[in-house]
Amino acid sequence: MQLTGAQIVLEVLKEQSVDTVFGYPGGTILNIYDALYDCKEITHYLTSHEQGAAHAADGYARATGKVGVCFATSGPGATNLVTGIATAYMDSVPLVAITANVNLPLLGKDTFQEVDIAGVTMPITKHGYIVKDVNVLADTLRKAFKIAKSGRPGPVLVDITKDVTANTAEFKSPKKTPEADATAKKNYNRFTEEELAKAVKLIQRAERPFIYTGGGVVLSGASEELAEFAHKIDSPVCDTLMGKGGFDGRDPLYTGMIGMHGTKASNFGVSQCDLLIAVGARFSDRVVGNAKKFAAGAKIIHIDIDPAEINKNIKCSISLVGDAKAILSRLNAAVTEVKHHEWLAAIEGYKKKYPLAYDEKTLTCPYVIEELYKVTKGEAIVTTDVGQHQMWAAQFYKYKEPRTFLSSGGLGTMGYGLGASIGAKVGRPEKTVVNIAGDGCFRMNMNELATASRYNIPIVQIVINNSVLGMVRQWQTLFYKKRYSATILSDKVDYVKVAEGLGCKARRITKKEEVDEALNWAVNLGEPVLLEVVIDEDDKVFPMVPAGSAISDAFDAADMKEKE
Repeated sequence: MQLTGAQIVLEVLKEQSVDTVFGYPGGTILNIYDALYDCKEITHYLTSHEQGAAHAADGYARATGKVGVCFATSGPGATNLVTGIATAYMDSVPLVAITANVNLPLLGKDTFQEVDIAGVTMPITKHGYIVKDVNVLADTLRKAFKIAKSGRPGPVLVDITKDVTANTAEFKSPKKTPEADATAKKNYNRFTEEELAKAVKLIQRAERPFIYTGGGVVLSGASEELAEFAHKIDSPVCDTLMGKGGFDGRDPLYTGMIGMHGTKASNFGVSQCDLLIAVGARFSDRVVGNAKKFAAGAKIIHIDIDPAEINKNIKCSISLVGDAKAILSRLNAAVTEVKHHEWLAAIEGYKKKYPLAYDEKTLTCPYVIEELYKVTKGEAIVTTDVGQHQMWAAQFYKYKEPRTFLSSGGLGTMGYGLGASIGAKVGRPEKTVVNIAGDGCFRMNMNELATASRYNIPIVQIVINNSVLGMVRQWQTLFYKKRYSATILSDKVDYVKVAEGLGCKARRITKKEEVDEALNWAVNLGEPVLLEVVIDEDDKVFPMVPAGSAISDAFDAADMKEKE
């Protein structure tokens, strides 16, 4: 069957079970968009900006577990994807970004809208291709999808010259062979039976174990195995931002997030444990603080699918390289049930002595998050931007299942959440999807409200408006003598009018008494809606660990008052 390169792109997408694409057309990618006109099996969502397309594809991937796909034209269209691709790379999100470039004879001649996007994105992709021959196009795309979703997932870029999308080649469907997921996962297991036995021995002998979980638990679908493991060895469990929902946030063994804005129960507990079991986590600087003082008295077992993460940030006693789900299954079969009553009592003491707290007299973001949890019964997918609101959303909403908290963890991308919420809602239309953003973040990509209204995608956008760049101001208050340089946003932007101007319903909340009714209205409206919540400019996220300090140095508002 002779097909054009553009038609081959769409045939491979269908072959890979892709039914949703986010993108923005332009000159070099017009052949693909022309072929898309006749393609009924793939729904294309026209975003307001290519960065919105990348974030939407990312949110779709995180919420569904499928590979997200986005399209962009050459030059600025392609470079506008870069932040979204880097976001996906840092958080191990399976993404295929398909861009088009100028005709092959014009490459390298500074042609109009020419950019070496494969070169630009080389450090932030698992792999990148530039396709110059229509005869290799189909197989290149198949490889891209395989790479994106295998092992530790990540983004892959496929750049196709415009003449390749116009040229024809014979297209052959691949032979249908059932994918052996179990075998594929087994191939990533690089630990020996001896290493497994040593890990089991350490677990059985530990008196103060602590489990620290990351995004790998979510990506491997290891939640059930993790829950069984934690209860079998009677260990408290903390998580990272990426690990949210990998372990039920309502479980008595759960101690909250670890790290810079982690709970004292998690930070103090990890600092005092004698065995730390890291599952699908990479010991980020935001988690460990001062690496020399992190879990200093503990043996460390590191479980991760990526061998490059082993001993990269923290030296471990034993590493088990492989799929988290498979390794936890092996451990569950090997360990015998143990109890740690005294240790759990000590951790429970920390939880009671140092609960997450906020000013209950005024309208605050934590109050809104807790009310959102009640209104949605903990069933929503929550996306966020980056900053104070992100930390509050991680702290005060109880995530009971994976793929329900979507946030830019590694790159810390302001403007991520709105596009991600659109992708998440498209991918999982049965779920309530809420994006929580600060006013600074929201302004970066608020034009994507036009995308939500164009397709009537009923997401709920909450803007936490404190008229400042909250997290940066918090640092300026605590560490820079209140020298508020370039962090004050007290301008004349009316977010309710902006939302209405972009085709969405909107309300402003200025009192606690308005929150419950407004949230119920927004969640049940069935249309894209914005809620602006006006809070005090000096609300702070606690606990907090100063940069470079040990996580055991976590302090909160009560500690600050005591010092004063």
